[in-house]
Amino acid sequence: MLKSWSKPKRPDEVELETRLKAEREKLERNQIKVKEGKVPVFIVFEGWGAAGKGSVTGRIIKNMDPRFFKVESVKEPTEEELRKPFLYRYFIRIPEAGRFTFLDSSWMKEVVTDKIKGELSQKAYRSEIDSVKRFERTLADNGYLMLKFFLHIDEKEQKRRLNGLKKDKNTSWRVSEKDMYQNKHYDKYLEVFNRYIDDTNQSNAPWYLIDAIDKKWAELQILEILNQGIETALTNRGNAVPILQNVFPLMPVPKLSDIPLDKALSDEEYNAELDKCQKKLRKLHNELYLKKIPVIIAYEGWDAAGKGGNIKRIAGALDARGYEVNPIASPEPHEKARHFLWRFWVRLPKTGHIAIFDRTWYGRVMVERLEGFCSENDWKRAYNEINEFEKELADWGAIIIKFWVQIDKETQLERFTLRQNTPEKQWKITDEDWRNREKWDLYENAVNEMLQKTNTEYAPWYVLESNDKKYARIKALKTVIKAIEERL
Repeated sequence: MLKSWSKPKRPDEVELETRLKAEREKLERNQIKVKEGKVPVFIVFEGWGAAGKGSVTGRIIKNMDPRFFKVESVKEPTEEELRKPFLYRYFIRIPEAGRFTFLDSSWMKEVVTDKIKGELSQKAYRSEIDSVKRFERTLADNGYLMLKFFLHIDEKEQKRRLNGLKKDKNTSWRVSEKDMYQNKHYDKYLEVFNRYIDDTNQSNAPWYLIDAIDKKWAELQILEILNQGIETALTNRGNAVPILQNVFPLMPVPKLSDIPLDKALSDEEYNAELDKCQKKLRKLHNELYLKKIPVIIAYEGWDAAGKGGNIKRIAGALDARGYEVNPIASPEPHEKARHFLWRFWVRLPKTGHIAIFDRTWYGRVMVERLEGFCSENDWKRAYNEINEFEKELADWGAIIIKFWVQIDKETQLERFTLRQNTPEKQWKITDEDWRNREKWDLYENAVNEMLQKTNTEYAPWYVLESNDKKYARIKALKTVIKAIEERL
């Protein structure tokens, strides 16, 4: 793309100033429209060293309301970030609806740098490219305006700018050894840049090549594209997005109604198994930490099915410094204003740690679906988005264990009644629980569809028969132990 690119013709100075003034004023108006229309705008600046990413960003935001945008310069990943999935530090930076986020450098720089260093095999490169494409597409599908700009200058111009910066004691600090290395190996970088741009140039997140020969001309090109993008996004706001076909292998799973729930343990069997399993899991947790393997345990299930007690028995076997339980309730306003997976990305564990989720991202295809908190297109699209999210976690090296805690309708009624009639348990029962019970059949159909469409090889579902809570607790412990042992 870079190699075959024809630079746009720069207008004369009078026309340039006239168009700049008009586009700056238009952006001021469009920022208000973005806020009112609740469109999140994610802008990425990439390009050659000394191409002017920082200065052009400053020019773009000069007339914008600073309350509604954020500029971030993405540096080398920290030790903490290196212990999270590749895209973690970018996903957590996505803007809220109605706001702008400008990134000075992005995931492109990370992939290109590793490729130049020879640290990425062809297979690893393809894997990261696939991750990037999924990331950018899922943002676009969820209403984000994604704009990616590459500021281009030729080898001689880059060398001239770098030398000029080095000669001035006030700017010499801005020139790094990496910049000089890049200029010295310009053709090598050009080849990798060109390939990356070709590989990630998608209709929902295209690359815009900017002739960065001077600041005003670069600003005008970006402003025109930005304003046009905003106007198009506002026009298309709310349009349904095509549902993508799942590309990940799915495993068969029985319907909930076909699962027998008569399994039970005596108190004696339960106590003996609990002690044995917890000791084994405690030992395995130490090995996980030493080998830096992350574990994600996700719990879904019927109200009063026994998720809390189940989680308590697993947590009781773990080193308190190496796990966290995340109780997931309705999203907070700042969470609702972002992609629905954002609040789970920010709760991911570090390598060697365990994250337990009491309710999960599957709320989108259950509660949000049945209570009308999202559109039909949103929840139908979510099956594929969830499979992609879990694939990212699996590629990172995480062990993913998903539990559906199953009881029958009669058992739920017994537990609801007990909670309601026991003062110290009344906090566990709400009017919403009773309302959800009235929709049992609708929820069961939704759960069956969820299990069938997201039971992948890398993130399988396990059904815990929980009419007898003791049986379900031991089965969960044994399932976690087996999954960890197989990995170790």
